[in-house]
Amino acid sequence: MPQSVSPAQLHARLAQGSFAPIYALIGEEDLLRDAAVASLKTMVLGEGGDDFNCDLFYGDEVEGAEIVACASEVAVFSPRRLVIVKAADKLPARQGEALLPYFEQPNGATTLALVAPKLDGRLKFTQALTKAAVVVDCSPLKESQFLPWLKQDAERIGVRLSEDAFLLLKEACSGSLYSVRRELEKLAAYVPPDRLVTAEEVATMRGTEPGASVFDLAAAIGSGNRGRALAILARNMEAGEAALKILGSLAWQYRRLWKVKEMMREGGREGEAARTLRMDPSKVRPFLNQFSETHLRDALREFLQTDSRLKGGSSGRPAVILDRLIFRLCERRHGESRSPAPRQTSASPPPTRTRQVPNVRTITRGPQPGS
Repeated sequence: MPQSVSPAQLHARLAQGSFAPIYALIGEEDLLRDAAVASLKTMVLGEGGDDFNCDLFYGDEVEGAEIVACASEVAVFSPRRLVIVKAADKLPARQGEALLPYFEQPNGATTLALVAPKLDGRLKFTQALTKAAVVVDCSPLKESQFLPWLKQDAERIGVRLSEDAFLLLKEACSGSLYSVRRELEKLAAYVPPDRLVTAEEVATMRGTEPGASVFDLAAAIGSGNRGRALAILARNMEAGEAALKILGSLAWQYRRLWKVKEMMREGGREGEAARTLRMDPSKVRPFLNQFSETHLRDALREFLQTDSRLKGGSSGRPAVILDRLIFRLCERRHGESRSPAPRQTSASPPPTRTRQVPNVRTITRGPQPGS
């Protein structure tokens, strides 16, 4: 039966001395894949490592027969061998199929680990591997998993973060675990361990000004404050943030707003929404009311079109493309916020369009007598 575990569960099993002959470390989160490989090396070969009993291959540089031959060798002066195949998704189909007999009868003294961001499920190699191996899920963390991971990693490094700092760090790094870890390491060197790290310090270490997060950008758009929204965008661009990253963060924030509004409509409480948005419960409803369903739907459509323009190399610099996006979002928001025209009563007859008629006549009529 196929087994699937998280990197943390893998580490716990290995610590108990439970080794499988084959592992598949699959997922697009680089840090989780590297952490799983590190766990295997430490637990299989010992703390000091044992290069003599460890072999590393890359899928686009090795033949399947070579992997099988290496994995079939006997460990020397060690109970186990470790064979790692990175970029296993780059193995040509024929080379991958050369491993199929080994999957059925692996060497019990060898741990074979195949590592890849993703695998083609249609291939015989992939189907056989996922049946024979313990699959370690290295996918990007879900929303509910990210903050616990961030808090645990901050504690490991010795950094104490405020709630605002947690949120800003998550938004600033767009969920990339390696980016988060780099920022935590910088904060550990900058802020004394006995002091709580603030959002301002996170922003300072990243080289961006406080108040320039994606939350602030969405809030400025929601209030129709085009000048502030453009200023936040400019600060992020000047700090070196990639246009696609800014767009992705803003789209993520809008999707979160949509989910929170759905939750509120289905009877969710303001306290729950406040925890999701990391804001004062008394400000949740006024904040959400700034974003109508029409605005959110139109905005998501705008994000898709802007993504295509940025990736398609359309005319205009990335900064200009994002500026135009902010203009359109603020204009749509401003248009929605305008009060409807007052209803007409008998005391106030409906206005006519006669003011425009003389202008038209002045242009279209011929010369007047005496002119």
